[in-house]
Amino acid sequence: MEAHHAGLLGAETRVVPRAGLPALRLTRRALNGLRLPEGLAFEEPSGRMPRPGRTWAVGDAFSGRVQFALVTSIPGRTILVDDGLATIHLLELLSSRRPLLRARGKASFGRSVLGATAGFRLRSRKLTVFTALPVPDDLAQAVRKTGTRLVMHDFAWLRSQPSERPPQERTIVLGTSLVRNGLIHRDRYLAWLESIGEPIAYYPHRREDPRDLERVSKIPGLTINDVGIPVEMTLRDLGPDQRVLSMPSTAVTSLRVLLAARGVPVETVEVPDDWWTASAGPSLRTHLQQFAHHGSPEAEPGSGRPQPGETPGSGNVVHPGTAPDPGSVRPGTTPDPGKVAS
Repeated sequence: MEAHHAGLLGAETRVVPRAGLPALRLTRRALNGLRLPEGLAFEEPSGRMPRPGRTWAVGDAFSGRVQFALVTSIPGRTILVDDGLATIHLLELLSSRRPLLRARGKASFGRSVLGATAGFRLRSRKLTVFTALPVPDDLAQAVRKTGTRLVMHDFAWLRSQPSERPPQERTIVLGTSLVRNGLIHRDRYLAWLESIGEPIAYYPHRREDPRDLERVSKIPGLTINDVGIPVEMTLRDLGPDQRVLSMPSTAVTSLRVLLAARGVPVETVEVPDDWWTASAGPSLRTHLQQFAHHGSPEAEPGSGRPQPGETPGSGNVVHPGTAPDPGSVRPGTTPDPGKVAS
């Protein structure tokens, strides 16, 4: 949506959702209730990868289907559209000319060959990466040296749409997949939720375990809002008297960009050392927590992207064991109402 609105995809864009994914079905329904950008239309969901055309926009360059399409066809222009955490890993692989393989997982020889070939094809074409993620300056420069165009966005289309009714609670907590993935201890996370000690609007992560959500639902004063669509859509009308708390997540970054003009603080709770499990190695911990300490790269002219230091709440993070600044939070503490930093 945003790439088409920004003029990167041409006058007409066909959007083909992948079939069999309930979250995509709900998101498509919600999007159809908004004013779609002129020239953009949804097609029926499909289980097959559409063949690349003159301009081909895809969201997951690590997908085997996407990589197979890259090596068996010749699209004129390829545009990667992704605001997820994997985008940074992808840019690192592109700039270092390594195979495009997911960060967590062991690839077979054949999969490694496919990833290497797909990376070569991407670097040899007119590649554009379109994202709201803050890309470190050195990485952005390295990516551009490969001939890749890096374009930042600030959800200009979504911000122009009629607003949703926001939750009434002052504190909104984003759920996390870190528990289900075995990276942080369940009991410590649940104890932190209980310690906040004020009404909470809780938005589950799509991969949270239903058994964990059952325990979360029993926390006094906590209301689960399981709407099934991206939080960027449901929380875009928050006010400056509200705040968002989250474990390390790219949703933190995208919400900071989206809510900057509204003065809404979006705060990362840095994970204490004793929360991590043995499955979370040092490099993974660093990778996950990098979005608690981010700056924004220089945007391309006309992007409307806030420059470093201009985003209210950008970089709000709590280091457990230190006294929290106004508007920040750490496990076991809650700032007084009215002391939220903007």
